[in-house]
Amino acid sequence: MKITIVGAGYVGLVSGSCFAEFGFEVTCVDKDTAKIDALNQGIIPIYEPGLDSLVSQGIKAKRLTFTTQLSDAVKASDVVMIAVGTPTRRGDGYADLTYVYKATEEIAEFINDYTVVVTKSTVPVGTSREIAEIIKKIRPELIEGVSFNVASNPEFLREGAAINDFMRPDRVVIGTNSTKASEVLQKLYRPLYLIETPIVSTTPETSELIKYAANAFLALKISFINQMADLCEKTGGDIQTLAKGIGLDKRIGGKFLHAGPGYGGSCFPKDTLALSQIAEQHGTKCSLIDEVIRYNDDRKLLMAHKIIDAIKTAGVNKKVAILGITFKPNTDDLREAPSLAIIPELLKNGMTLSVYDPLYYCGSERLGHAFNCERSLEQVRFAKSSYDAVADAGCVVILTEWNEFRALDMKKIRELMNTSAIPLFMDFRNIYQAKDMTEFKYHRIGQKA
Repeated sequence: MKITIVGAGYVGLVSGSCFAEFGFEVTCVDKDTAKIDALNQGIIPIYEPGLDSLVSQGIKAKRLTFTTQLSDAVKASDVVMIAVGTPTRRGDGYADLTYVYKATEEIAEFINDYTVVVTKSTVPVGTSREIAEIIKKIRPELIEGVSFNVASNPEFLREGAAINDFMRPDRVVIGTNSTKASEVLQKLYRPLYLIETPIVSTTPETSELIKYAANAFLALKISFINQMADLCEKTGGDIQTLAKGIGLDKRIGGKFLHAGPGYGGSCFPKDTLALSQIAEQHGTKCSLIDEVIRYNDDRKLLMAHKIIDAIKTAGVNKKVAILGITFKPNTDDLREAPSLAIIPELLKNGMTLSVYDPLYYCGSERLGHAFNCERSLEQVRFAKSSYDAVADAGCVVILTEWNEFRALDMKKIRELMNTSAIPLFMDFRNIYQAKDMTEFKYHRIGQKA
């Protein structure tokens, strides 16, 4: 079976390389010539553990190719997957489908034999229906069910763990009204039958909603545990024990019950906003999700002022060392990261910032990406290591739980920090225990200081 994936971004690249690993012939198509040239040389434009070797294996086996030419790829394919971006539309928060519609128009031009057109992109309810109508408008001679079918097949990839999520998924969702299209996609995922992966077969509308509902529910869990952390800090409770106590209930589960500075990334902020808009357009309300969105935005600023207030109370100097700025470990993604709300607020309140992140270090080629993402980062000093960042600081803040922050030499950090007052150590990911931090004024999330 031959597959074309339109869009060689995060989802397209991971999906394409994994399908090639399964033994299928995969062509990834993208308009970005520089990106395609780099990929053909084995240079990966994103950071995802293990992806570079998987891409190299696919290229070497001649099962994975990259091109800017859509026509030949579509003509030769049984399945064409749309994996382009659906960013939040400015002004209303709705998913911007410009790239999806444009990709559909171009795909329609080159459909030859029976083809299943699949949406991998996260799209609102009804998009599969719209894609089918676009194809028929561009090519009136094509008959739905004979020449083509449209299906929804959402991805559930976590940044930093995407390859494992693809190879060992919790489930595969296939949304189509066509038995023929369903059989084609069932064949595509047959390699997963060996590990008894559940296949959820449903309508396109339900499939499109499943992706939004899943991300919104996880965002809700994060916000819930953060609110419980706020309550623990007021009452003397401990959020980690609380999370364990409720997470052992199988109806609740322990995943995504880790208190922190708020969620970020490319999915949760975008998809919660989009789900809220979808509900409003259909005359109903997702008031729980609306509150999650508001609370998460407020929480990021709350974390900044928690730092500011602690510095004032402790009487330490205003140099703050920030450890980690990506929204989560094992990714170079800064989109909607808590750091991008916290850092400007600290700067606005007169703080001097020194930042260290494993993927955004001094002299890194990735530094330019950081600046493009948030211009205010130009006002911070990027350090070469954790220990370089903390030199002469009055306060250390852990924002991202990178592995290399889990066993820091606290004696060395204490010696490097400003010693005019007992320094602050604000652990916003609860990596350490208070008993091990006696040389600092130690603050954790969800525990009374």
